Amino acid sequence: MRANALEIEQPYAEVIDAMDRQGEAGASAPHLRKDAAAWGAGLLLLLTAAATIVMVYARVAADADQPTLLESLRAVAASKPMYSMSGLARAISGVALIAGALFLLKTWVIGEGFGTRMVPYLLAASGGFTTVSGACALALAADASNAAAVGSVDASTEAIATLRWLSGKVGFALAGLGLVAAAQRQWKAGGALRRIAPASALIGIAMQFIWVDAATVAHRVSGVAFFTWLLVIGVMLLTGRVERHFAAMRGSSSRVLREG
Repeated sequence: MRANALEIEQPYAEVIDAMDRQGEAGASAPHLRKDAAAWGAGLLLLLTAAATIVMVYARVAADADQPTLLESLRAVAASKPMYSMSGLARAISGVALIAGALFLLKTWVIGEGFGTRMVPYLLAASGGFTTVSGACALALAADASNAAAVGSVDASTEAIATLRWLSGKVGFALAGLGLVAAAQRQWKAGGALRRIAPASALIGIAMQFIWVDAATVAHRVSGVAFFTWLLVIGVMLLTGRVERHFAAMRGSSSRVLREG
């Protein structure tokens, strides 16, 4: 019986020894299995991207960006379903981004310090402001008909409009800072993430131009770029590619420590 046990255990001992030589033994071994938190984060980032597309389409269709607030509210009143859809989609994208950031915090990549906590924190803050902006848009849609009928805007409606404008810009800018924070760790991870890193940094910087009203074209370009970034990173998290890059990075670090 003892001989049989040794025969059964031997192949496993050889596998473990091989993993140790490759820098993937011990704490790294569980990472060979797909991280459920990373899968969830990827799915939620894709949901954020999908909701963002719906939001942009509905907002453009509502044609609510007019020279004055009263004119904008008249446009909203005339296209209330579309503008309401835009506000709802914006709120959903914000909530999805918050949830995605919380999942990112639970991944081993963040937990073991290979990815910075600044990224999920900034994305969560961005999602919070975006959710507020979406809620304000829904409130404006509810009040638009009344404002259009009386031909004036009361103080509370003006305050909601200002909050929608400000929270939307802060949310977008914070998401851009999240991309800049991600770029450094993506570069260190190597592989496809290293190729993405310069784009992450450039998109994040371009997103800060949201505060420059004259840079309308830049807003559109950075918005499309951010949507693309969400898609790419979301798919990479969903398929485990992000984990594989950081696992390779972890293995390299383990070998350096042992050889040192």
